[in-house]
Amino acid sequence: MWQVVGHKWAVDLLRRALAGERVAHAYLLTGPPQIGKRSLALNFAQALNCLDEEKPCGQCLACSKIAHGSHPDVQVIEGEGGTLKIDQMRTLRREAALSPLEGRWKVYIIRQMEQATAEAANCLLKTLEEPPPHVILMLTASEAEALLPTIVSRCQVLNLRPLTTETVQRALQERWGVDVERTRLLACLSGGRLGWAIAASQNNVVLPQREKHLDEMLELMGQGRIERLEYAQQLSRNPEAAPELLHLWLSWWRDLLLAASGSTVGIVNIDREDTLRAQAQRYSLGQVRDFVEALRAAAWRLEHNANTRLTLEVLMLSLPAR
Repeated sequence: MWQVVGHKWAVDLLRRALAGERVAHAYLLTGPPQIGKRSLALNFAQALNCLDEEKPCGQCLACSKIAHGSHPDVQVIEGEGGTLKIDQMRTLRREAALSPLEGRWKVYIIRQMEQATAEAANCLLKTLEEPPPHVILMLTASEAEALLPTIVSRCQVLNLRPLTTETVQRALQERWGVDVERTRLLACLSGGRLGWAIAASQNNVVLPQREKHLDEMLELMGQGRIERLEYAQQLSRNPEAAPELLHLWLSWWRDLLLAASGSTVGIVNIDREDTLRAQAQRYSLGQVRDFVEALRAAAWRLEHNANTRLTLEVLMLSLPAR
């Protein structure tokens, strides 16, 4: 039984490929962080190696080992220190040439392929060009445009889209037993990213940290150039956390755009509607729209390895004053 929540079209595509024995040698799963790319890849690895007639059963030895990360033929490869390195791709290429130890397929799930160095990407490209017949490569990335076109062209691309708020809310209640009131807030804040919602429901730090970051942003709007540059410098010391912070700020300013337009339908930060309405009286639609674009541009630059501190400094100086 497929355990993926949502993304039915992608599950159906992979199920048909498996049933018709038309499995591609490489897939690229794209979409925002924590949207379900890793879960879908692991579930497909289970289906490929499942010992039951109904694949994936989730109960057989192979499915169980894959779920617990102990199957010798299924590997999840992640960046070391935020970077996928050439040595990792060389090891993959060497091991991929060997026959599977237990299953029918060797499956390599390479997460956040956009983190690969140029040397690592070119090394993987050699495996994609001459894939062993028993190997399936599952790459994940935020977007196909962040990778080499030659890599993308050798993969079947599945672009996973955000889930509906209702789907996330129902999954939190039915599968993870989160109480109704909390699921509504988490589902709205998730932006359709079920992985984020699950992590937030199980980690008591996530929501208080969100409150802290929003309070810091509101305070920063009343401060001057020096304080803003100091804040950017502080954030740049932890570059891996910056994209999630920008995602939070973007959700706030999108909400503000709705509130400034006179609408509250689709607001994400539902627990702070009063503050949003008050702020909507202070800024023009043009000011809000300009900062939304500034946030998007900053997020894009960080994804494409721009200088973190410089990018954040420019953003902080463009933050509207209170």
